[in-house]
Amino acid sequence: MTLRSFVLAAASALALSACAANPADVATTVPPSASAGPFLSAEAGVVTPSPLPADWWRMYDDPVLDGLVADAATANTDVRQAVARIARARAALRGARADRLPQGGLSASAGYGRTPEGQTLPGEDRSGAAFSVGSNIAYEVDLFGRVSGSVAAARGDLAAAQADADAVRVMAIADTTEAYAAAASAAARIATARSIVGLLDDSLRLTRKRHDAGLTDGLAVARIEALREQRAATIPAIEAERNAALFALATLTGRTPSQLPGIAGERSLPLEITAPLPVGDGAQLLARRPDVRAAQQRLLADTARIGVARADLYPRITLGGSVGSTASSLGNLFSGGPLGFLLGPLVDWAFVNREPVRARIDAAGADAQGSLAAFDGTILTALRETETALSDYARAIEQRRALTAAQNAAERAARITRAQNREGVVDSLQTLDAERTLAEAQAALADQDTLVSQRQIALFRALGGGWSPSAVVAAR
Repeated sequence: MTLRSFVLAAASALALSACAANPADVATTVPPSASAGPFLSAEAGVVTPSPLPADWWRMYDDPVLDGLVADAATANTDVRQAVARIARARAALRGARADRLPQGGLSASAGYGRTPEGQTLPGEDRSGAAFSVGSNIAYEVDLFGRVSGSVAAARGDLAAAQADADAVRVMAIADTTEAYAAAASAAARIATARSIVGLLDDSLRLTRKRHDAGLTDGLAVARIEALREQRAATIPAIEAERNAALFALATLTGRTPSQLPGIAGERSLPLEITAPLPVGDGAQLLARRPDVRAAQQRLLADTARIGVARADLYPRITLGGSVGSTASSLGNLFSGGPLGFLLGPLVDWAFVNREPVRARIDAAGADAQGSLAAFDGTILTALRETETALSDYARAIEQRRALTAAQNAAERAARITRAQNREGVVDSLQTLDAERTLAEAQAALADQDTLVSQRQIALFRALGGGWSPSAVVAAR
């Protein structure tokens, strides 16, 4: 092969390998049709197309929650693991970049030995000391993109690890907010249950007075007493739910249950944003969701690895040199006589059996195809989760409106029935039915308030509600 033909062949191989190793050539963008326009389940009056703020939890206007979120963003154990994975990926990128630099080393040895008689001239000493020292340096000429592809793959791995850490922070913040909301909602439900028990106590006292006066029978007293005990029995279960939420809140913020500050459990009103929620649109969703970004970066990294594998089809050229000295005494080691050096290129090319290399290329291509499918699946999942969360939230708001109207009607009916019972217009059984209806309406509305709070946070979670370092620092 002439020099000219070799250069042409090398240039062709360089062009092919560069195309294979360049992640920018891979279609990793979202098709416009996949995210264009508003969400299908976005209902006016419930949500707005305004962009979702990064520090979405601040919309609850609760300083205690702000502080807990700041703790979760830094002290949460899952977050700390994700940060450690970032450090590992950054170290791998440094190692890949180091291959762009010359590699060198030093060596030295000393020994004492004896040569065989047949290998020694007559009269020469067969025993003696030997000393050597040397240095070498080598630089790989990255003609076919092996080193640059490795760097691109490591860069993609780092970006994916950073996106994964963002996803973990998003989950930690959403879980923290949900646990705080669950504790607050449980406290509100406990207060509602105790209020219901108090009203039933009043009704029980009145019914007993009417029984003592001979105006009603013992059956009415027994029934309202049973209803009162049934409602009182729900309180311990709700208290257990509240304690579980507080214990979860402690774990999420990197604390033991005993270390959770008391202020974290003082809220007794449901956590809710009464104004329509800003949700943006599909394009903003996919740009914001860290799992989409992580899947995209993994696809870029796996695509770059195709180029790394393909580079093995072509020669690996290394420019290197070495200098060294060997002598029988330390005094002669650094004299000019035994000093030697070597300069030149080294070509390493396995071309007889190409099947292992092509197998690695096919494996890398299969990994890239799998990452492409994962990227597409992540996009579809993000859109599905958001549409589902929007629909669930809208239905929860609609259901609460109906339950609020039912409670108001039940309260009016119970008030009228009590007055009629005092005047003897209705009997105790009718009063009992009115009280039972009111208690059920109040409990159902309290449970629905909890559900609305959960659906709201689930929507922020599906939207990929982010976090900003400045917001976390400001909350401390």
